[in-house]
Amino acid sequence: MPARSTDARRAAVLGSPIAHSLSPVLHRAAYAELGLTQWSYDRFDVHEAGLPGFFEKLGPEWAGLSLTMPLKRAVIPLLDEISDTAASVEAVNTVVFTEDGRRTGDNTDIPGMVAALREHGIEQVDSAAILGAGATASSALAALARICTGEVVAYVRSEARAAEMRQWGERLRVEVRTADWSDAEQALRAPLVIATTPAGTTDALAAAVPERPATLFDVLYDPWPTALAARWSLAGGAVVGGLDLLVHQAVLQVEQMTGRAPAPLQAMRRAGEKALADR
Repeated sequence: MPARSTDARRAAVLGSPIAHSLSPVLHRAAYAELGLTQWSYDRFDVHEAGLPGFFEKLGPEWAGLSLTMPLKRAVIPLLDEISDTAASVEAVNTVVFTEDGRRTGDNTDIPGMVAALREHGIEQVDSAAILGAGATASSALAALARICTGEVVAYVRSEARAAEMRQWGERLRVEVRTADWSDAEQALRAPLVIATTPAGTTDALAAAVPERPATLFDVLYDPWPTALAARWSLAGGAVVGGLDLLVHQAVLQVEQMTGRAPAPLQAMRRAGEKALADR
């Protein structure tokens, strides 16, 4: 049932650390645009050990939760059901509390990635490269399962990480080949490069950006632009940023939690851009 503006409902983002999260800015902007004046969205620093206790204290006024690290996997045993998308990567970033009291989990990062790429004109690619092999890399693989018709090469730092990415590829039915991080410059020639590594990791690759780069999807948003994204853009390549991903996955969260669609993507994006500029 779509939310009424007179309903007092709560939502929040959980994780640790959480102070940097832009989720409150995005969701509150959506509530304002949708006229949900009685809705609130907060942030709570919660570790894995404290998650069950947090859930126990939630009352009927709660509509949903956004989850970031390290809670995306830890939350699964606390839920009544999860979507196929969340199950495909064993990660939940969205919890919705239904009217009958059920706790349902979903992953909006994956369709959020696809939507962010689509917004930049990327509907399908015949091959791609992933920089990194963490949790975001598995979501990137799941997104590529929807749009990539050929091989994905993952550049990683250890054989253990390489084995993990190959396993994810088998599970997601994506053709994955792994390569050592020392050869990461080769990734930059791919039709689509998805950088999933922490801040600073790809800075050294900026000097290796080819003369005519294709598309870079860098999942970072603060600081922005990264050295790689700045150089990529300067060379005339298309750049999709972390804020694009953040906004698109938040749009899907707002729609699920409030029952209102479409969520106000542009208002949310403007709020995110302003918050980052103010930092």
